[in-house]
Amino acid sequence: MAKRDYYDVLGVDRSATKEDLKKAFRKAAMKHHPDRNSGDKEAEVKFKEAAEAYEVLSDPRKRELYDVGGFDAVSGTARSYSATSFEDIFSHISDIFGGGIFDDFFNGGRTRRRTGAHRRIQVQTTLEEIASGVEKVVEVARNELCDTCGGTGAEGGAEPATCPYCHGRGEIQQRQGFFVMRQTCPHCQGAGTVIVNPCRTCRGEGKVPRRVKLSIHIPAGVEHGQRLVLRGEGDPGQNGAPRGDLYCDVLVEPHEIFKRDGEHILCEVPVSFPQAALGCELEIPTLYGRAKVKVPRGTQTGHTFRLSGEGLPSVRGFGRGDQFDRVNIETPRRLTEEQEELLRKYAETEEKAVTPQRKSFFEKVKQYFEDLYRDVTDPDNKNDSSKGMHQDE
Repeated sequence: MAKRDYYDVLGVDRSATKEDLKKAFRKAAMKHHPDRNSGDKEAEVKFKEAAEAYEVLSDPRKRELYDVGGFDAVSGTARSYSATSFEDIFSHISDIFGGGIFDDFFNGGRTRRRTGAHRRIQVQTTLEEIASGVEKVVEVARNELCDTCGGTGAEGGAEPATCPYCHGRGEIQQRQGFFVMRQTCPHCQGAGTVIVNPCRTCRGEGKVPRRVKLSIHIPAGVEHGQRLVLRGEGDPGQNGAPRGDLYCDVLVEPHEIFKRDGEHILCEVPVSFPQAALGCELEIPTLYGRAKVKVPRGTQTGHTFRLSGEGLPSVRGFGRGDQFDRVNIETPRRLTEEQEELLRKYAETEEKAVTPQRKSFFEKVKQYFEDLYRDVTDPDNKNDSSKGMHQDE
């Protein structure tokens, strides 16, 4: 693309003074500054074009060469900004002109804009909801730009005035011998501007508190206490700076039936004694509906059935966990006369036909009490035949 005449770029005639050039560049730079035109390629080109034009015309020697010979005369002395980053532009011009032009405009290439404050909320959800993911509409208390002043903080939406204490730099300098100490301007708190007539609605803050409704996507498989971040949903920043973020802490409510173990689901399944003894088929609840499980004859308390794929999805998107159903054999609290009579008859038959597992248990109990009785009645083990034989020898 052919270069435009530097005077046309800044919108000044050839007799413009240095102060005229400075004002023209200020106007162009403020209009096409990258922070005010995010993603606008045309504005980016115009900003760099204005910076290059100002560099040449503000230097008396380069300006004289340009007036006589045009672009060719300054090609070896003028810096081309077409493929230069904004940080390099800020640094280069600040170095050339002692920081004056960009200290006045953008605080030495660093705009005096602070990102808005972050906000934090808690979002309640359930296991069923996080099994598939859910959209939640929440109400958030945050600051919004004042409608009366448009966020400027000044009455009638007027632009803030340059701070008379730091002259718009946002900082003051104190020289101590060879050292220069810099500190934030106490008058404008580093903003570089002050509000002469504060807006009556926001009292000069430029922001007012409001409650807004937002839709938040809770992804499937999210953990209790996990934090989600919504970029740009916090408070607005200063001087057009980006908004802060909204942090959402997900709280998963305790479930009446299920417990969570990572991606797996645990469930206690009550089974009656006849069902466990004779075997049966049970209908088990899951997060996704119901599933049938066959309980074999003689199932004991603590036996666990595994239902593959009935757990929670992985947040990383790799399949789902399993559901583990632990059998808990219930003892009836109340019996009818008929049930009690039948149970007594069963008990009588059970005494005559002790199962191998029960037999082993009671043999261990019997041996335990025999050993305990011997230790109490004969603490020195004098009747221990093996010990006596050892003494005789």
